[in-house]
Amino acid sequence: MEGPNYRRECVDDNVNMSVLASEGVEFLISGEGKVPLSSLEQKTICLFFSANWCRPCRIFTPQLVQLYNTLRNTDRNLEIIFVSFDRDENGFREHFECMPWFAVPFDASVSRRLRDRYSVNRIPSFIPLMGLNGESVEEDVVGLIEDYGVEAFPFTRERREDLKDIDNAKLQGGKLEDLLMYGDRDYVVSGDGRKILVSELIGKTIGLYFGAHWCPPCRAFTTQLAEAYNELKITKNREFEIIFISTDRNREEFDFNTSTMSWLSIPYESKTRQDLCRIFDIKGLPALVLLGPDGKILTTNGRAMISSYGAKAFPFTELRTTEVEAALVKEGDGLPHQVKDPKHEHVLKLDMAKAYVCDSCKRQGRFWVFSCDKCDFDLHPTCVEENF
Repeated sequence: MEGPNYRRECVDDNVNMSVLASEGVEFLISGEGKVPLSSLEQKTICLFFSANWCRPCRIFTPQLVQLYNTLRNTDRNLEIIFVSFDRDENGFREHFECMPWFAVPFDASVSRRLRDRYSVNRIPSFIPLMGLNGESVEEDVVGLIEDYGVEAFPFTRERREDLKDIDNAKLQGGKLEDLLMYGDRDYVVSGDGRKILVSELIGKTIGLYFGAHWCPPCRAFTTQLAEAYNELKITKNREFEIIFISTDRNREEFDFNTSTMSWLSIPYESKTRQDLCRIFDIKGLPALVLLGPDGKILTTNGRAMISSYGAKAFPFTELRTTEVEAALVKEGDGLPHQVKDPKHEHVLKLDMAKAYVCDSCKRQGRFWVFSCDKCDFDLHPTCVEENF
């Protein structure tokens, strides 16, 4: 990361000191007391605008602490300066207790001037000062840090573009190992804790299932997906696999969630979970991205495909979808439009449903169904005893 771009962005020795001094900052403070502005010499400086009363700030701060400690341990010349938006000094001190970096002494007028200088209109806000005259060469990079963590350093526009290019290469490259492996981890895990090498999955059709236990729609879709998965494991065995990418809030939720699943998962501790959500631009849950045997994207809307057609949709190509729809139309053309069955008092009309339970055999049904318009009664076409 310390190539020519990094060296070019480093500040002149006195630039950041003069900027802070011009806004009325005489010294900084740390957990141990006062710190002279001269301590900023030869440092890459970032201003962190935050407040104790701000919930997103309290959520983001631990991630920033982890990034700061990691970079300091690798000899990066980074220094962060906390600029408080707190309403009083007690709030400022309580918030600053969890920070290992410097802070501008609590002063509402100084904070306001720095806020106006760098056009800060929301918090948390993280502004890198790496240009001449102490101007920022990049906009607020909170989102960049949330997405990439320590890889976001040195927070320049060039670095942002480089990271986007890396994501796009993974998205378009068709290499499963680039998507699923991270660092020394070259495996995913099964429900019983076994490590399955990513290399064993190459050449299969893969479903990347994004979900969480706290999400009710995920729990409903998991049932549908499990039905299709179990059917395909019997008929297609080695050709198809699902990998769960958890967005659970803690390890306990993750463990409970995966204990109910028969497919594979990205380990909870792995940064890959967050990376995949970003790479595939996952905005809502549940989501199912389907990859072909060549590693290329078949569809990012696998949820709709499974909900509509179940295992019949395999191998999840556009051609197969067209074939399934044509077969369903042909099947429907061969059925009567309405029937009168002795098991129910009303006439039953032919309809199509993504899922239902037959009131005769009590088994799950999908696609064609004979339903009552007047009450909640459904029959499988095979359970109808037509009696006109």
